[in-house]
Amino acid sequence: MGLKCGIVGLPNVGKSTLFNCLSNARAQAANFPFCTIEPNLGTIIVPDERLNQLADIVKPQNILPTTVEIVDIAGLVKGASKGEGLGNQFLANIRECNAIIHVLRCFEDENIVHVDGSVNPVRDKEVIDTELQLKDLESLEKAFVRIEKQARVGGDKESKKKVELYQNLRTLLEQGKSARSAAFTPEEWALVDDLFLLTAKPVIYVCNVEEQHAEKGNAHSQALMNSISGENASVLTIAVAIEAEIAQLESYEERKLFLQDLGLEDAGVNKLIQSAYHLLDLQTYFTAGVKEVRAWTIEKGFTAPQAAGVIHTDFEKGFIRAEVITFDDYIRYGSEQAVKEAGKMRVEGKEYIVQDGDIMHFRFNV
Repeated sequence: MGLKCGIVGLPNVGKSTLFNCLSNARAQAANFPFCTIEPNLGTIIVPDERLNQLADIVKPQNILPTTVEIVDIAGLVKGASKGEGLGNQFLANIRECNAIIHVLRCFEDENIVHVDGSVNPVRDKEVIDTELQLKDLESLEKAFVRIEKQARVGGDKESKKKVELYQNLRTLLEQGKSARSAAFTPEEWALVDDLFLLTAKPVIYVCNVEEQHAEKGNAHSQALMNSISGENASVLTIAVAIEAEIAQLESYEERKLFLQDLGLEDAGVNKLIQSAYHLLDLQTYFTAGVKEVRAWTIEKGFTAPQAAGVIHTDFEKGFIRAEVITFDDYIRYGSEQAVKEAGKMRVEGKEYIVQDGDIMHFRFNV
């Protein structure tokens, strides 16, 4: 399944450098606003040690990890909702993303200019929030006129419910809050999906800090955390400059030693990717054979046929059954044949809810 995350933030906060760390692309990173004009596109390999463990056992011809598409979007300024700066382009690009990675400057460095002259991540966050909220209000007002008329003339239950939900969203946005703060049920969110609201998208705030604050953050990142206490969002502290150094190292062993020297358990970009997975309620299952060992991304709660459909729509249409091995059993017994002999391979039907780490083989007929 396709997954796209957009990196946003004010100019000169470290977006393009983070993008370079996340993907093997090399976006221009320079010390001036609007360094990024066209959105850079890259592909992130989702780190998962389980894939390597399976490959060590199976010895496949190919190893295929699951990936996330990453978009480095041009910096935003005040007035973007009215087309200032690169506003219209920015807003169009972010609308296409599943989730937002919002980078905030939380480090002091007099050699790197700040578009507003000082380091204040709470203010910076509010600048972007305000522009997105204004754009959402504009979209909502247009939709509200249409749905209110529809509810008044037709009077159907769904239209009336939408009027109520639209009013709630409008109130939130007028109060300077993002749509994701709405306490809607999944069914209610489904009714407003067609609004494509920018502030309804899940967000991870990345506090770009100095090296010594990579693990626990600093006063700037703490202020940011305090400011989003009522918002449904995640926060990570990452020293982007250090991540750039890690990204230049060729081997896994070199990176591991570098992290150990810094007293860090894992690279910040790995934590970021895993947070994006969690934020979007995603998980991974595997297929394992001599031709390839592969990781597949699905939403939590997917049934076996839905998971099969991620490989090919024919697999879902003609689904018969799934042969399932838990990851722990595969590692414990050391081969698919040994798992079968131990009676640990299960046969599951259409109602089976796929679990994270399942190794699956689908039987289908079309």
